[in-house]
Amino acid sequence: MSRIGKKPIAVPAGVTVTVSDTNLVTVKGPKGELSEQIHAGITVKQEGAEIIVSRPNDEKEFRSLHGLSRTLVANMVIGVTEGYERGLEIIGTGYRAEMKGKDLLLHLGYSHDILVPAPEGITYDVPKEGNGLKIKVSGANKQQVGQIAAVIRGKRPPEPYHGKGVRYAGEHIRSKAGKAGKAK
Repeated sequence: MSRIGKKPIAVPAGVTVTVSDTNLVTVKGPKGELSEQIHAGITVKQEGAEIIVSRPNDEKEFRSLHGLSRTLVANMVIGVTEGYERGLEIIGTGYRAEMKGKDLLLHLGYSHDILVPAPEGITYDVPKEGNGLKIKVSGANKQQVGQIAAVIRGKRPPEPYHGKGVRYAGEHIRSKAGKAGKAK
C-alpha cells in the first residue's frame, strides 16, 4: 500500500472541500479557491475534518495514481490556507528587477527590458532591502508558482563561468574553469 496515499489529509477550520460526482475536487479557503480533476478510479471522501484518498485495487496504474492524487489534494489544502512562495536571486552587474503595477519588469543585460505579466492568483514582490536583486513569486497554486518562477529563471539562466543570471534562492551553480592560457 502507498505510504503517502493512505495518510489522511487534515482539513483546517475555514476550509471547505467539495467532491463532485465526476471526481472534481474543489477546495475553498482564505487565500482563494482551487480545483483539480482526480482520476475516475481513485476515490476521494471527506470524513469529518479529514479527507481520505483510496484506490480500488493494487494494479500498477492505480498504485501510481494513489499517492499522486493524495498529494494534489493536500497541496490544494495547504495552498488555500498558507499559500506557496518561491524565491529568485539576480546576479550580474546592472541586472535588476522592479515592479510595474502588478507586473514584473526585468533588466537582464539585453538591449530591451523584459515585462513578465502576473497571471491571476500570482503576486510578485521585489523587497527594498534586496536592492532589486531578489524576487518572490507567491500564490495559492503550487504548480503555477513553480512554473512562473521557472519562466522568470528562463529569461536569463545562470551561466557556468561567472554565475551571472537569474537563479532560484539557494541554488548552487557549478562553475567551469575558463580558457587555459597558452603554454610556453
